[in-house]
Amino acid sequence: MSDLITVQGVVISAMPIGEYDKRIVLLTRERGKISAFVRGARRLNSPFMAAAEPFVFGSFTLYEGRSSYNLNQVNVTHHFMELAAMQPGIYYGYYFLELADYFGQEGTDEREMMNLLYVTVKALLNPHVKDSLIRCVFELRAMAEEGYCPELASCACCARDEVPENDCFFSQEHHGILCGSCAKGQRGAVRISGAALYAMRYIVSAPMGKLYTFTVSEEVLAELERIIHRYVDRNTDRKFKSLEILDEQKV
Repeated sequence: MSDLITVQGVVISAMPIGEYDKRIVLLTRERGKISAFVRGARRLNSPFMAAAEPFVFGSFTLYEGRSSYNLNQVNVTHHFMELAAMQPGIYYGYYFLELADYFGQEGTDEREMMNLLYVTVKALLNPHVKDSLIRCVFELRAMAEEGYCPELASCACCARDEVPENDCFFSQEHHGILCGSCAKGQRGAVRISGAALYAMRYIVSAPMGKLYTFTVSEEVLAELERIIHRYVDRNTDRKFKSLEILDEQKV
């Protein structure tokens, strides 16, 4: 057996292998996104049965095999098992894991994405926070953390710092806000309210622990959904299965 390593991480996916085993994908602080083989995880008496599941946070001790890591020991800190019984919250959760998996890479420090997943899952368990708002917050903050933050401070075209709130637009093509002058003739530029712009600025800059401490009106939420969902769609090239399920439930 090779030397053991211990990583702090979260299980973002798990799939059965053979009759009793599993393959899990971990998002970790120390080694980025990695996969690990978990022997006997599907046996009823397995010490890994509850740990080899999505949304599990903890310390994972691994040894490196010929083709993948192998789980040797785990110390679970949070498992969020109650999320499984929540509808449609569980599918929002799976979508967030899918998005984290999409951006995750081996060898990178995924501390911020792990923290984002943690506070977001806790928000899903909070009945006072709307799932639709949680999705907007997670999507925009995830894009910001991964280097795809839209320009929200000044005009993305002329770099004008003081863009009047009553004459401000959002452009998917220019990846940010535009002043009224630059928005003229720009197909697809949509007017954005001061409240929606303020919310987006807060989402990309607030401390993780404060991300889900605000609310918006139904009108502003609808505005955020139109802008942020489209922004994510334009800047990713994958169809997310959990998102498709959520869309089907809305029909």
